[in-house]
Amino acid sequence: MFERLTERFDDIFQKIKGQGIINEKNVDEAIREIRIALLEADVNYKIVKELLAKVKEKALGRKVVKSVSPGQAFVKIIHDEMVNIMGEGFSGLELEKNKPATIMLVGLQGSGKTTHAGKLAVYLKKKYHRPLLVAGDIYRPAAIEQLKTLGKSIDVPVYAGDTDMSPPEICREALKYAEQNSLDTVIIDTAGRLQIDEPLMEELNEIKKEVTLNEILFVADAMTGQEAVNIASTFHNKVGMDVVCLTKLDGDARGGAALSIKYVTGKPIKFAGTGEKLSDLEEFHPERMVSRILGMGDVVSLVEKAQESVDHKKAKELERKIKKQQFTLEDFLEQLHQVKKMGSLDKIFDMIPGSQRLKGNINMQDSAKELKKTEAIILSMTPLERKKPKILNGSRRKRIARGSGTRVQDVNKLIKNFNQMKKMMKMFKNPKKMARMKQMFPFK
Repeated sequence: MFERLTERFDDIFQKIKGQGIINEKNVDEAIREIRIALLEADVNYKIVKELLAKVKEKALGRKVVKSVSPGQAFVKIIHDEMVNIMGEGFSGLELEKNKPATIMLVGLQGSGKTTHAGKLAVYLKKKYHRPLLVAGDIYRPAAIEQLKTLGKSIDVPVYAGDTDMSPPEICREALKYAEQNSLDTVIIDTAGRLQIDEPLMEELNEIKKEVTLNEILFVADAMTGQEAVNIASTFHNKVGMDVVCLTKLDGDARGGAALSIKYVTGKPIKFAGTGEKLSDLEEFHPERMVSRILGMGDVVSLVEKAQESVDHKKAKELERKIKKQQFTLEDFLEQLHQVKKMGSLDKIFDMIPGSQRLKGNINMQDSAKELKKTEAIILSMTPLERKKPKILNGSRRKRIARGSGTRVQDVNKLIKNFNQMKKMMKMFKNPKKMARMKQMFPFK
């Protein structure tokens, strides 16, 4: 979503870093370009004006530490002010106030509430909660069936009530059901509604009277841009809300909603939907998001994703195999699967500092295709062939190529690369060769 904005910031920062000093002239030039970039990204103009006024004041009044260049100091000022606009760090949901804790999802029709309810249930299960999904949307055709299907796929119970019950009654009875079945978190999926639809807005207030809510979570479609901020403000005024979730943050919208919504509503963004899978829900950390936007990467989130994806027992076993020179194509395939669990290559790459300047030299789509091709080739091998690639003669390679829909050259390339990788692993055991490598590549 922020790719274009990140590119603009990268160009601006490279210019000011190259000038060596910060003065009123180059600050004004940088601020003018940042203003255009933010307005093109559909950021609220009041926010842009306030942000850049603070940036200019601090940039011209700051004494730069000797170890930091003026350009780096300017980037730091932009970073800190954008974090202030987007809100404080992630603080989690308020789940302790009532038992069972109750979260109501509200928003426009089509914003992704039902899918988000499923994603939130998956997220809470990872945190060792026992969630219940509640079908509070009795108006949209198949809404209840959609939620039941989601619940079944993630092994989470769904309460739908009787056909003659109103949404407030369904929610009241759902709480009783949760208490009786030792479920500690209730997630209410309400019907989508326009902010001008008074009867349906009043229905939300009726639900609030029937059940004590821990959080009202407004689900906003990030693709609607600045309009999502206006809708959120109206919902907050008529019903109230505590937190925001932005869905479709993996889309190609300009990002204005993410940068504006906290400032306008006073309510923090706590979650971001980043894909279609039910696992594609991220905690929204403003500081990390700003770092991504400014091209600084997000190493903390990258490490967290790796920790979630990596099986520590398998990692230990892999370490043992590498040390004993027992690494096989089966192990290589396992590592490919671990990488896939972390998400798309694009997402992973965006978290690496400085990746924006490398993107022009790397075709991420081609890289993803190569990984799929590699996986297909290895899967077309027998267990013995994966364990002992040396037995792969010409006829075996032809069979593997046919089975994986690739060419014999592709199979040969994979085997060659695998053998080179094993040679590199062997070098790690040799202190003299490692010392020689350190001389050739003096890492500090």
